[in-house]
Amino acid sequence: MLKNIRSLFSKDTLKDDTVAGLVLGVESVPDGLAGGLLAGVNPVYGLYAYMVGTFTGGLFTSSSFMAVQATGAMAIVVADVGAVHAAEDPGRALFTLSILTGIVMLAAGLLKAGSILRFVSNAVMVGFINAVGINIILGQLDSFTGYEAQGANRVLRAFDTLLNLGQAHWPTIAVGVATIGLILILERTKLGALGMVAAIIIGSAVPALLGSDVAILNDIANIPRSLPLPMMPQFGIIPVLIIPALSLAFIGLVQGAGISANFPNADGTYPDASRDFVGQGAANVAAGIFQGMPVGGSMSASSLVKNAGAKSRLALLIAGVVMAIVILIFGTAVGYIAMPALAGLLMTVGYRTVKPADIKAVWKTGGMQATVMGVTFVLTMVIALQYAVLVGVGISMILYIIKQSNQIVIKRWMVNEDGDLREVDAPEDVPADEVVLLQPYGSLFFASAPIFEEKLPNVTDETHNSVVVLRLRGRTDLGSTFMDVLLRYAEILRDQESKLVLVSADENIHEQLAVARVTSVVGSQNIYTSDEWVGRTFKQAYRDATEWVDAHRGDNADPSSDG
Repeated sequence: MLKNIRSLFSKDTLKDDTVAGLVLGVESVPDGLAGGLLAGVNPVYGLYAYMVGTFTGGLFTSSSFMAVQATGAMAIVVADVGAVHAAEDPGRALFTLSILTGIVMLAAGLLKAGSILRFVSNAVMVGFINAVGINIILGQLDSFTGYEAQGANRVLRAFDTLLNLGQAHWPTIAVGVATIGLILILERTKLGALGMVAAIIIGSAVPALLGSDVAILNDIANIPRSLPLPMMPQFGIIPVLIIPALSLAFIGLVQGAGISANFPNADGTYPDASRDFVGQGAANVAAGIFQGMPVGGSMSASSLVKNAGAKSRLALLIAGVVMAIVILIFGTAVGYIAMPALAGLLMTVGYRTVKPADIKAVWKTGGMQATVMGVTFVLTMVIALQYAVLVGVGISMILYIIKQSNQIVIKRWMVNEDGDLREVDAPEDVPADEVVLLQPYGSLFFASAPIFEEKLPNVTDETHNSVVVLRLRGRTDLGSTFMDVLLRYAEILRDQESKLVLVSADENIHEQLAVARVTSVVGSQNIYTSDEWVGRTFKQAYRDATEWVDAHRGDNADPSSDG
C-alpha cells in the first residue's frame, strides 16, 4: 500500500493533484457540515465522514477520481432512520449504522454483486433522485425561515411553514436568500467551486457584523478543534439498523456505479465496479469508527475534483488532509457559520438534484415507465426513505419480470428442398400430417411459462399424425413451471395421435425432463441432445419427424414410439 501511495507522487502531476485536492478539501468543509445538518445529526459527524470517507475511499476504490462522501440521498435516508435519532446514544447509533452499511457494501464488492444493479430501472432511479432533491429543499425550511414547522413528513411541514409565514424570522430568511444569490454569482467568477465556500463565509459574516440574531452552528453543536477518536459500535442496536443499512448501501452503490461508468481512470481504463464497492465499504467502516455518518460515491464531488485538474487519486488523499487541517486550525471559526447559510447551500444542492429533462425522458418512454417513476416519486415524498428505496427496488424487479415474461415470441421454421430455413409466424393451430418446427425467443423462466403456453399452436380435433419440434438450444434451466407446460402440451398432442419432439436439450435439461415426467410422455428417443455443430441435431430431428409423419399417415400408432 505504501509503495502504491509513493508512486502517486509524480513531479508531472503533483501540482495539479495538490490544487485539485485543495479545492475539494476546502469546499468539502461547509458541504460536510451541511450533510450532517441534512441528516438531522450533529453537523460535525458529516464533516468527519467527508474527511475519513474521502481519504479511505481514495486508497481503496478502483476509480482514481471517486470522492466517497455523504451524498444528499444518503443523508436524507439517515434523517428518516428513527432508530438512530431516538437511540439512547444517537451518536454511537449513527456510527454503528455507518459500519453496518460498510459491511453490506464490502460483501457486495467481494461477491462481485455489481450486476445486481442492472435490475434497477432508470424510471425508479429518476423518480427517487428527483424526490430526494425536493426533500432536500423542503427539509431545510426550518433553518431557512427560523420557524419550526409541525407535521408527520416534510411535505406536511412545508405546508405548515407556508401557513405560518408570519412567524418566520425575516433576518434568517434574508441570510439564506443572500447565500443562494452569492453562490450563483461567485461560482461564475474565477473562484469557481470555491465560490460556494466564499458565499457561506460572507452569508455568515453579515448578520454577525450587523448584530442580527441568526442561529449559528455553535447553537446546535460544539465544533471541536481536534480529530475524531475511534468509537466502538453499539452492537445491541444492529437488528433495527439492518434495513436502513441495506437501503443506504444500495443508494451509495448505485450512485457509485454511475461514477465508475462515467469517470475513466487516467490511463483510459474504466474502474472495476465491484472493487469500487469494496472501496466504498471500507470508507464507511472507517467513517463509522471515526465518528462519521454513512458515505458513498458522490457524483458532484467526483466531478469537482476532476474538473479542478486532478490527475490521480492523490488529489483525494490531499483533500482528506486539507479537511483535517481546517478542523484543527479553524474549528472554532467553523462554529460561527450561520444555519440559514448552510440551509441555502443545501437548497441549492437540492434544486440542482432535480432533473426535469430526465423526468421528461422517462415520461415519453411509455405509460408503465411513467407510472413506476410516479409511484416511486410519491412514495419517496411521503414515507421514510429507507423503505421507499426498498419499495423502488421491488418495483424494478417486478417491472423486469413483467417485461421479460411478455417478450416471449414463438416462430415457425420452414425448411425448403435445399435445406435452407425460413422463419415465419407460428400457426394458430397444429395442422394434420405436418412437421411444425418451433423456435421460441425470450426468457423461459417461471413467469414467462403462461405466456409461452398461450402462444403455442393449438392442438384441435383436426390435428392428427403431426409432430411439433421445439428447439431449446442454449437453455440450461427451464424450471418446474415450464416443465408442467411441456408435460401438458405433450399429453394433448399424444391424445391426438401426434407427438412433441425436443431438440438441443443439454444434460441438465434431460434430468429436469425426467424428474418432471416429461420424458415418460414424450419418449426418450424424441429428446435430442445438442453438440457443438449448430443446426446438425435440429436437422436430424426434422428428418426423423418427417419420416415418422410419412410412415404413420392413416395409422393410430403410439406417437411416443419410433413406430
